[in-house]
Amino acid sequence: MEAIGHDTWRMFKNLVMTVLGADRPGLVEMMATQVAEHGGNWLESRMCRLGGQFAGIVRVEVPAERAADLVKALQALESRGLVVAPTDTAGLEQVPAGTPAVVEVVGQDRPGILRQVSRVLASHGVNVEDLASGCEPAPMDAGMIFRATASVIVPPGVTLAAVRADLERIAADLLVDVTLRAP
Repeated sequence: MEAIGHDTWRMFKNLVMTVLGADRPGLVEMMATQVAEHGGNWLESRMCRLGGQFAGIVRVEVPAERAADLVKALQALESRGLVVAPTDTAGLEQVPAGTPAVVEVVGQDRPGILRQVSRVLASHGVNVEDLASGCEPAPMDAGMIFRATASVIVPPGVTLAAVRADLERIAADLLVDVTLRAP
């Protein structure tokens, strides 16, 4: 049996696509059909409903000779109400070095929470790998509770303790609980 060589990897293209359209049934099926019809493989995705819009990101692998046709077919979905913006990721798939961690933020909602938390992370060179946030009604009053969870990579040479200390400093000003922990 012949091993898969370096040249075999070049026979496929990886595309990462952003997706946006008014939420309704069938949007994922429209995309999945085009990917399958062009010999592609749906590798991973994150999709959700936000403010009445369907939004997401998708990564697919497609035979290199069919990639341009798939891109055209996906872009043609705009006439059906779905905007798909594909990007070729050749050469971009580098795994950042460092220590994985999870940041959790919970507190009374107010403008600027995510900006302040992300500013601290960026100041330490922390890479945000995955971020989910939202607001929900507070259980005891009419206010809203903000929640965010982020999977991050803390770069070599930066300690979790240093990042945690800076997050705790801003948490007091923001009136939120912020935790940084190993996954």
